[in-house]
Amino acid sequence: MASASVSRSGSAGSALAFEDYSLYSNLSDDEVMQLAIERSLTETHRSSSTDHSAPAPSTATQTSSVQDDEPDPSATSRYPRRASSSQNQAAPQTSVHYSSPNPPTEKPPDLKTFDGTVSRFMTGSGKRMVAYYKTDGSLVYIAPEPEEEEEPLFQAIREGNASKVRALAVCPGTNLMLPSKPGWLAVHQAAWFGQDSCLRMLLAAQPGMVNKRTSRGETPLLVAVSRAQLGCVQVLLENGADPELPNYDKETPLYKACERSNAAIVATLLNRGVAVNTHCIMGWTPLQECVVQSNMEICEMLLKAGAKLNLRNMYGITPLFTAAQNGQLAALRFLIKHGADVNTQADDGATALYEAAKMGHEEAVQLLLSQNADANKPGKTGLLPLHIAAQRGSDAIVAMLIPATSKARVRRTGISPLHLAADRNRDDILEMLIEAGFDVNAQLSPERMRLYEDRRSTALYFAVINNNMEAVRMLLDAGADPNLDMFRPLMVASRVGLIQIVKLLVEHGADINADIPTHPTTFPAVYMFSMKYLPLFKYLLDNGGHALPCFDCVYGNRPHPPIKTRRSNWDDDSEPILEEPLRRGVQFCEMISAPSICRWAGPIIDVLLDYVGHVTLCSRLMEHLDSYSGWSTIKEKAAPPRPLMHLCRLQILQRVGRRKLKKLHLPGALMRFLTHQEVPLDDEG
Repeated sequence: MASASVSRSGSAGSALAFEDYSLYSNLSDDEVMQLAIERSLTETHRSSSTDHSAPAPSTATQTSSVQDDEPDPSATSRYPRRASSSQNQAAPQTSVHYSSPNPPTEKPPDLKTFDGTVSRFMTGSGKRMVAYYKTDGSLVYIAPEPEEEEEPLFQAIREGNASKVRALAVCPGTNLMLPSKPGWLAVHQAAWFGQDSCLRMLLAAQPGMVNKRTSRGETPLLVAVSRAQLGCVQVLLENGADPELPNYDKETPLYKACERSNAAIVATLLNRGVAVNTHCIMGWTPLQECVVQSNMEICEMLLKAGAKLNLRNMYGITPLFTAAQNGQLAALRFLIKHGADVNTQADDGATALYEAAKMGHEEAVQLLLSQNADANKPGKTGLLPLHIAAQRGSDAIVAMLIPATSKARVRRTGISPLHLAADRNRDDILEMLIEAGFDVNAQLSPERMRLYEDRRSTALYFAVINNNMEAVRMLLDAGADPNLDMFRPLMVASRVGLIQIVKLLVEHGADINADIPTHPTTFPAVYMFSMKYLPLFKYLLDNGGHALPCFDCVYGNRPHPPIKTRRSNWDDDSEPILEEPLRRGVQFCEMISAPSICRWAGPIIDVLLDYVGHVTLCSRLMEHLDSYSGWSTIKEKAAPPRPLMHLCRLQILQRVGRRKLKKLHLPGALMRFLTHQEVPLDDEG
């Protein structure tokens, strides 16, 4: 993570605020400087009302993190950062040409008199930079930050030069209580680098330093523990260091030792009788941190020292929950063995079993179930462990949870795991749930249904809208009813031209003539979504779609009122929905007059005429047929009398029925004529 410090200049000792930048990590030092200069010269001056505390234009680049051999008193992360592995190649030197009469100065301004902002940052190659900006954002000065010379005492400690440290420590001019950085004393330096002999000398010369804090509130003991310097820890404890003093994040030396998974230091601190149940600022205890590290040796020591198993952090999470969340089997077994509650719940209601299922930890789920963990406890969202496992696609976990989950409890949640499996295209899990007897016609509760604009309710709807042919087939074969949703799956499939799914739905009893309660029509609503694709439209008519209502118009030969349309809320690409007249639903002649459909009016009417006898075309349909000369033959086709063979076909279909017709042993040509198969349906979905 890159870091840059930005501060208003004032007194020389004013604190610096830190901000992160990572935009220019591929630039060299010279390129960064040139970019900053050019931006300053070309940038439009900001108004005088600009917030002076805002950071200057970001010219920082990504920096590598602090290395293990250098102390970083200003670091704030609980966990150590990784060093950057990227290295930038040096760019060729380039000269800078100034087009402004006021280029950046060659010398840095005096901080005591400078009115503006100072930005410190680090380039991708690790060079520290400093930039001065006026209040209007213009650059005044930018250059590498002068390197601070390390004080002799601190250098001697880092190098482990004990004789030099002894000489400097007893020197009358040396003030051991004077920090080299914010709060960073010589004892912190010795603890950081593990120089226990130097530490002894410093404490002998100035015992009052033993519990002094850094800018982060760390005592020398905390620094030594964080760096796993056992020798320094022992020296500090022997010289009166307080083993209970935490840093400003309320992390005690014991907590840091557990975080570093250092059993020797933990044992040393426990022998001093330190408190084992102290919470850090996030509510974590040393035991919970050990569970994350899965160090059973330390867990055993903490438990013998009085660590409590069921203490919760600020999110209501116990150590056992943490073990399940991280899949730490050894820790999970240890905690269960010593009496931890396997049904512990976090503040959001999630159980350890739910969290293990969510994270896909199969062995943890198996262990918890073997210890009678309750699979029927829902979280705040109402979902059970089985729900989340079905959603995440964990086949083995779903198989373990199915026998442990109550179907009645699933029904009370208002959502079936079938919904989640179908939504995420988890076909294997869908099959497992169907075989286990979960209701394929389970519907979302009204509360969950309202979360979807189309008010979907069945798993079949999810499978259809995902164009998942295999899931649709499984659900239909298992008895899924295709007519339960308000907006039918057949309409969804027709809207996007899913021919194979349309055929499956029709074969399993989908109601072709259903309407949409929120958008009533006088004709089958599915026609709104299939008219542009005539083979699909014809297939629906062949399989029982009503054609006669399409010619039923209350206006007849009289003029029609203007049409008002609006877009469907379900899909920006869907057909326009006509505003419903107060008298009744939208008429077919009104729907076919929509701008996106009227260009196909002639062929659509032509197909419909094959499925009706004597009908009268209303004035609006006649207008469409008159709009193109090539459609004149369609008008002639509609004019009475209709052909006798056609009328006979309609009578046979009406009396025999389409389903029984297929069972009759008739000549192929006659069967094709009766079933309108002159133009076969394209089977490609």
